[in-house]
Amino acid sequence: MALLEAFANFPDAVPAQLDRFRQHIKPEWVEEALVATGTATVRRRRLPAERVLWLVIGMALMRNESLERVVEWLNLALPAGRGEPVAKSAITQARQRLGEDPVAYLFAITAAVWAAESAGRHRWRGLSLWGVDGSTLRVPDSPENWSAFGGQRGNGDRNGSAYPTVRVLALMALRSHLLASLLFDEYHVGEGTLAHDLWRELPDDAVVLVDRNFLVAHQLTALVRSGRNRHWVTRAKSQTRLRRILRLGPNDELVEIELSDQTRRAHPELPAVWQARAIRYQRRGFRPATLLTSLDNPVAYPAGEIVTLYHERWELEIGYDEVKTHLLAREETIRSRTPDGVRQELWGIGLAYNLVRVEMERAADEAGVEPTRISFVNALALIRYTWLISSTPPLAPGKIPARLADLRRHLKLLVIPERRTRSYPRAVKIKMSAYLRKPPSGRGRK
Repeated sequence: MALLEAFANFPDAVPAQLDRFRQHIKPEWVEEALVATGTATVRRRRLPAERVLWLVIGMALMRNESLERVVEWLNLALPAGRGEPVAKSAITQARQRLGEDPVAYLFAITAAVWAAESAGRHRWRGLSLWGVDGSTLRVPDSPENWSAFGGQRGNGDRNGSAYPTVRVLALMALRSHLLASLLFDEYHVGEGTLAHDLWRELPDDAVVLVDRNFLVAHQLTALVRSGRNRHWVTRAKSQTRLRRILRLGPNDELVEIELSDQTRRAHPELPAVWQARAIRYQRRGFRPATLLTSLDNPVAYPAGEIVTLYHERWELEIGYDEVKTHLLAREETIRSRTPDGVRQELWGIGLAYNLVRVEMERAADEAGVEPTRISFVNALALIRYTWLISSTPPLAPGKIPARLADLRRHLKLLVIPERRTRSYPRAVKIKMSAYLRKPPSGRGRK
């Protein structure tokens, strides 16, 4: 009974500054996350569990502010109003009490709804469009983080990474950038290993775009077989051995992919012949390339459209850039110095990114454009600005909902031009240094 009483007034537990986002995160989702993970706050504290959830999201959206200021500006501490500031130690203890699980649970249930709805609305030939790719994030230089996550080993006269590093893998609805699933592990766990647990998140009637590192026979075969009308598109590796079986059209063939004896011994469940469709093409300024796909019907899925479609895979790279460069302000590391705090913060970053993207998609609908035509940089700045002006100086309570309701109208003004087709290959200039990196002293690595 006490637990029910603790949540009886939950809608009023969300600060007015976050009221706009509360429309997307249903109160029952937060309650479910806290109850299912056993972290609901029964005894009323200054920072109860449901408000610490918002703190974790707020610390991602307000990257350059201290946690004390985030708590103050978002009016998270009870009793409501500007009373005695919450001590930094109390914030740390509140985050520790909350833990990782409720934030991960809330991310999972919200992402499943938002990304599925979005991908379902932006289909290609009846298929929802997804992308899978990996990246890394640096975390603070502490012995605990080195032990939990590891980092890059030295190479030649270079002595490895300066910070512990987390491996991240994401499943994204490519036409809205909404994250459907996130996985992260220590640095030395490969993307292919993480992907093994990610394919099950792909819905039926879908196509996933991946780079050639994911051209793994047993995983892509399982992806197609474990659902209904699930497909993949990737590029062939230079050493991929193909044997033509049937010509489907100009530069369009049905091929058999030759698997090594080692692969067949390791995965006897693979078919005797692994067939795929191969589409050869060349874009101006680029080398010739070959796409491999399970979309083997040339009438239902024209080759030219598949070539154009595959290059939407870069939307996931753009999404990673939005997180690292803009949401996290290109900081060297995230905030948390312990592995549990790192995991909690990563789930909060995923939630914060999705919340911004949900607002952008709603604005795009009202503006009559695709979600990728709304500027993430300006939308994020506008959302942060709206939060701040709603709390500093305090607005009259009656004016806050109107100010927040005006947010989407402003977002519609942030429409950017359509993307230009890249005319030149991607190139990376590496910044070299004449000096060796200073290694962390007395810290072990994996």
